Amino acid sequence: MPERDEGRGMSRRRILGIGGALGVVAATGLSVSAALARRPSTTGAELHSAVPLPPPFQVPLPVPAVLRPVGPGRYAITQRETIAEILPGVPTRLWTYDGTFPGPTIETRRGRPVTVTHRNELPVPTVVHLHGGHTPAGSDGYPTDLVLPNGWPGGAMHMGHGGHDPRAVVTELTRDYTYSLDQRPALLWYHDHRMDFTAPAIWRGLAGMQIVRDDAEDDLGLPAGARELPLMIADRAFAADGSLAYPSVDPTLRDRPGVTEAYAAGVLGDVILVNGAPWPVHEADAARYRLRILNASNARHYELEAVTDDGRRLDLVQIGADQGLLTAPVTHRLLPLAPAERFDVIIDFAGVPTGGRVRLRNRLGTGRTRDVMAFRIARATTDDSRVPPTLGTDLPAWQRPDAATVRDFSFRAGRMDGERGWLIGGLPFDPARADVTTSLGDVEVWRLVADVHHPVHLHLTGFRVLSRGGGPPLPHDAGLKDTISLRPGESAEIITRFDGYRGRFLFHCHNAEHEDMGMMANLEII
Repeated sequence: MPERDEGRGMSRRRILGIGGALGVVAATGLSVSAALARRPSTTGAELHSAVPLPPPFQVPLPVPAVLRPVGPGRYAITQRETIAEILPGVPTRLWTYDGTFPGPTIETRRGRPVTVTHRNELPVPTVVHLHGGHTPAGSDGYPTDLVLPNGWPGGAMHMGHGGHDPRAVVTELTRDYTYSLDQRPALLWYHDHRMDFTAPAIWRGLAGMQIVRDDAEDDLGLPAGARELPLMIADRAFAADGSLAYPSVDPTLRDRPGVTEAYAAGVLGDVILVNGAPWPVHEADAARYRLRILNASNARHYELEAVTDDGRRLDLVQIGADQGLLTAPVTHRLLPLAPAERFDVIIDFAGVPTGGRVRLRNRLGTGRTRDVMAFRIARATTDDSRVPPTLGTDLPAWQRPDAATVRDFSFRAGRMDGERGWLIGGLPFDPARADVTTSLGDVEVWRLVADVHHPVHLHLTGFRVLSRGGGPPLPHDAGLKDTISLRPGESAEIITRFDGYRGRFLFHCHNAEHEDMGMMANLEII
């Protein structure tokens, strides 16, 4: 019989006791019944831009440049400020990886280790996390493993929540991050992970994509080359001077973390960017395309649909999840997408006439945020790509009886340092506390429950979704994931194996404002 672990002294009866445990949601003012009745996109408050916004589908879709190595298996990225035109004719100051937003895409091969040297020329400390990477602890981007800029006063280094981390590994100006890439081919992404300031740093531009490939995937015949598009979707808002609007308590991001009270549940923008362009358009062939979709928004959820101008919905054929290919394709008409989730989708434009248009829309949006981007069909063409009935053949087959431990975790609003915050198992994050200790190679089942919408992310490992609300997983839960979107009041079960590396890792909510306000916990693998 597997050992029971109450994980924070929280029994299953208490977790699932909806009456007392799911009462008033402190940080949002919502009761759970109200939260359940509202769409997930309302977990947060929307900023409104103070500059004129361009019409949709006018700006061409940019495709991020692929980063060139500086040597065998070695890359270099400089984190620096730049000014760019995100909105046409409007200069905006950004924090960037190598001067672009998104940062350059890193193309890698399974089993071929790489080292990325990051140089910090920004005015604050930074941390880099490769989201979805099976990464040694020293390169995982723990939130207190800071890279300090020149001249940063070490004695004034903010460690967050009043805590101190004796295990922090701090470097000056540069740091090498080494990735073994001993993992399934997948779309990963890298972003800032500095303690208490992740949300505003990502908002200012510190995000980029990394793709892991292998020979088996290459041989499947999926759309490739110009017909494979990485799509980083992110919402933003703009101040009157063209800068990115964000409600930081401390706009310098040096001392006091957090956002103003109205945005404690999450920050939403009123401009939808894809690869850094507002509501872009892409000229496409009348053929299959592979869309590598990432939601890099801080708090906004999407429910995507592809609609022709005459109102016809096209199939979104999912072939992959966060951690790579599914066993077999899953066809959707609507595809929910939470912050940090990735979906690998095939869309076929063969039935759309030349000159026709297909809009990618967000059914959870309102007004301008209902549109995401568009494809304009430019030409008829031949298409030798295919979607095979069998895709990935190496998915793990963990089963409940394999679990050495079952743990329960609640993700809820609460109090942190006397103020409103977001807690896991009733506790805010403390880098000095071990929240979960497990053994290398152990299989575990985790049972999760939420008050409002929480996308829960595990570092280091992927997992399978076993159930939602006591029922089966949803169609979009297929495959191996590293982020699960818990809806308001929802419970779910996941199963995983802690393989690869010993050390200190994290699990947390990937609503970035929730993360900064305490909703992280430590995972020690021994």
